[in-house]
Amino acid sequence: MKELFSKLRKYEIMIRKVANNHLQGDYQSLFKGSGLEFDDLRPYQYGDDIRTIEWKVSAKGHGTFVKTFKEDKEQSVYFLLDISGSQDIGQPGNKKIDQGKVISGVLTLAAVFNGSQVGLISYSDEKEKLVLPGKGSKQGVKMIRGIFQHENKSLKTDLNGMFTFALNLIKKRAVIVIISDFIDEGYERPFRALAERHDVVAIQLTDPRESALPSLGIIPVFDKEKGRTTWVNTAFGSFSKKISDTFTSERENLKELCKKNQINYLSIDTTQDIVGPLIELFKYRNKSMKRG
Repeated sequence: MKELFSKLRKYEIMIRKVANNHLQGDYQSLFKGSGLEFDDLRPYQYGDDIRTIEWKVSAKGHGTFVKTFKEDKEQSVYFLLDISGSQDIGQPGNKKIDQGKVISGVLTLAAVFNGSQVGLISYSDEKEKLVLPGKGSKQGVKMIRGIFQHENKSLKTDLNGMFTFALNLIKKRAVIVIISDFIDEGYERPFRALAERHDVVAIQLTDPRESALPSLGIIPVFDKEKGRTTWVNTAFGSFSKKISDTFTSERENLKELCKKNQINYLSIDTTQDIVGPLIELFKYRNKSMKRG
C-alpha cells in the first residue's frame, strides 16, 4: 500500500502542478462542479435554462417559474468504477481495469486535497464495493483500499444496474465521475437521469486491440464475462472491419449522448499516460464553469 500511495501521490502532484500552471491556480474545477442546491423560486426570464423550470408550480397558471440555487459547500464527489470482466483487456499491469483504478485513485487524492467529500461505488452486474462519502486523509486511505484491495464477486456487466443503484443512493446533487469502458447496452435512460440530477463526468477506457484485431487466422477468444471460449477467423478482412466499425460507431454514439446531456466526456487509451488527458478534462471543466 505504501508503494501504491507513493505512485498515486506522484501522479496527483504532477497533475496539480500542470493544472495550476494552465488554470491560473484553479485546480478545483473537476470537483466543484456547479455545487448547487435548491434555494427558491422566481419568475422565468428570457435566456433561463428550461431544465430549471418548476413545472408543478408553473402548471397552476400563475406564470412560469424557475428554481434558483445556492452554492453547496458540502458537495460530494462519487467515483462509479466499472470492474466487470470486459475491463480485463490490455498489456499485463496496464489493462483497462488497472488504468481505471489508477485514475480513480489519483482523482480521489486530488479531491481529498481540495477538501471534497469522496465516495465510491464499484460495480460489475451487482454492487461490489460501497464507500459512503467522507472527508480527509482517513477517507482517502479507505477509498484507495476499496479501489485496489477489493476482489470481484462477479465478472459480468450491468451499467443500467450501476446507474440505477447510484440514482437511488445519491439524493443530493454531487459530482459523479464514471470510469468504465461502456461496453454494454440499455443503460442510456438511467445515465441521462444521472445527468439531470448531478454533474456527471464520463471517462471511457479503451484498448487498441478492441478496434484493430491482427490477422492471426482462426483463434480462440475467451469471454471472461460469459466464461466461455469462441473460435473466430481473424483472417477475413470483413470480420476485422466489422469489429473496427462497431467500436467506432459505439464510441461516437456515447460521445453524442454525453454532448446532448451536458456530460463531460473523456476517452483514455491503455497505451496513454493518464496525465495529459486528465489535464484536458480539468481545462475543459474550468472553461465551462467560467462560461456558466
